[in-house]
Amino acid sequence: MANENVELMRGAPEIAVKKLAIPIMISMLLTASYNIIDGIFVAGLGQAAIAGIGFVTPIFMILNGVSVGLGSGATSSISRFVGAKNHEGANKSATHALLIFLIASIILTIIFLFIQEPLLRTYGASGQSLAEGLKYGSPLFLGLFTFMFANGGSGILRGEGDMKRAMYAVIVSVILNTCLDPIFIYTLGMGSAGASLATIVSSAGSAIVIMYWILIKKDTWVHVELKNFKFDSNIAKDILKVGIPASMDMFMMSLAVSLYLIFISTIGGEFGIAAFTSGQRLYLFAIMPLTSIGSAVAAVAGSAYGARNGDYLSRTHIYGAKFGIAFGTAVTIILIAFAPQLATIFAYTPETAPLVPEITQFLRIASLCLPLTGAGMCSSFLYQGIGKGTISLMWTIIREVIFTVSATYILGIVLGWGLVGIWTGLAIGRITASILNFTFARFTIKKIRENFGT
Repeated sequence: MANENVELMRGAPEIAVKKLAIPIMISMLLTASYNIIDGIFVAGLGQAAIAGIGFVTPIFMILNGVSVGLGSGATSSISRFVGAKNHEGANKSATHALLIFLIASIILTIIFLFIQEPLLRTYGASGQSLAEGLKYGSPLFLGLFTFMFANGGSGILRGEGDMKRAMYAVIVSVILNTCLDPIFIYTLGMGSAGASLATIVSSAGSAIVIMYWILIKKDTWVHVELKNFKFDSNIAKDILKVGIPASMDMFMMSLAVSLYLIFISTIGGEFGIAAFTSGQRLYLFAIMPLTSIGSAVAAVAGSAYGARNGDYLSRTHIYGAKFGIAFGTAVTIILIAFAPQLATIFAYTPETAPLVPEITQFLRIASLCLPLTGAGMCSSFLYQGIGKGTISLMWTIIREVIFTVSATYILGIVLGWGLVGIWTGLAIGRITASILNFTFARFTIKKIRENFGT
């Protein structure tokens, strides 16, 4: 099976992107359901709990983003070795990736346990919402290693084109989370802490399954041999030159979300934060299909780049962008049409019911960016695939920090449009940046093709 996956990545890019994107899509939608499931159960704890978890979201984005980013570094490195038909290089890359996951999880856990409370206060958390945020956040930070090996291990599997087993591991995790959430939150009376503990135990299940395949069963295409391990700085740099910028992608998005929270807290207080947090859960869930298409583009583009095939590289990008636009359009229509019903998922109690109109408004405005975000996202993942993670990071900064933060501030604060201005700024900023990103990607591919002579 693993060899078939490798041959798929070396074949026609349109077929490869489509076949690889579907299992990634299922995996990411299931992963995103963590937030949905947590949100449904936490909603029963009241508005303060919803807001408290919302304040933790940008911090958790950083931590989870590092695990996903380092996994992307492994995917890029391994897929380029696949394209170059260098099996030994791919094996070394996978082994070094595991070491990097371990070191990163230890360092980040220590750092964030110390800085979580000052960060939450900076975002505007206080009183009960601060207490709920700390209850939810502390277990997540202690369990960071589970996310690191689950997401990082998935990156290793994606690098060799084995998307299905990465999906199976996620299925195990989501089933566990769904079963454990009500038990930990309500039956055991752990509240917000129970939601995060259920997520950690579930993520650990996913990590254990993946590490079993790689380290014990040893039936993956890459072979990890820890006994004879010799550190190679060049291999580590190859992973980190994509992994660090990809991790910083999430940091920059988290920074942007932090600023949104400050703007929203200033305008709408706890009500605005709770509405944004609930709507953002659905937005992040909706964007998962676009992210999965981008992940498939990264793997296939890496293989094409490693094989120095400029034609396949260009076709990968164009097909991925078309695929993303189509999916983004379909998702936008669904969100707009069913916004009130979707909003009710997170506001089903008498206390939270007043949130429904604002969540509905958020979904109907903010989701308008999704079609073009599909093209922009494929462009960002293309850079990761070809080993140019810094360019991908640059476009994240342009999209989220420069364009979108500016648009939300101007419309929401300066022009006084309130929460509607924030929601509108989210859409306008992302649409503008995505158009520019796609255009720059085509220019980049043109230069690569000239260099390759294909």
